[in-house]
Amino acid sequence: MKKICIISIAILFLWFSMDMTGFSIGGLTLVESAWNSIDGVMWLMFLGLSILFIFKEKTGKYILTIFVLLWTVIQFVFHWRYTLFGASEQKIISYNRYFKETYHIIPESDKILIPDLYHIVLFLLIIETLICLILFLNNKKEYKYEL
Repeated sequence: MKKICIISIAILFLWFSMDMTGFSIGGLTLVESAWNSIDGVMWLMFLGLSILFIFKEKTGKYILTIFVLLWTVIQFVFHWRYTLFGASEQKIISYNRYFKETYHIIPESDKILIPDLYHIVLFLLIIETLICLILFLNNKKEYKYEL
């Protein structure tokens, strides 16, 4: 199970790393560079806690799970809450202006906040990693007892 978690963490780390460098193909921008923001701090924390999980599993698994849980909450609060429960007109305008250069699989709207493709995939990968880590925490080895 740990190998599966490491693969999940690695995929999420690679995807999130695009936020540090920015990623464009031709005229299509998936994500703009955000190294000099809170995203850079989150990236460094995720890197450090992932390494801790790999080499010091006993404590790393708990700390990384808490970090990914908090990251899930942060992503929900800043992106998905507004999509699911609505946002003010000013919030939608501000969000659309900030992410206007990034690729949207669903076109932006004046009525509802629509996350760009990068944030849709990021949130799905964060949730998948969180589920993997929770399953890893709850994974109990079965022992056979002989009478």
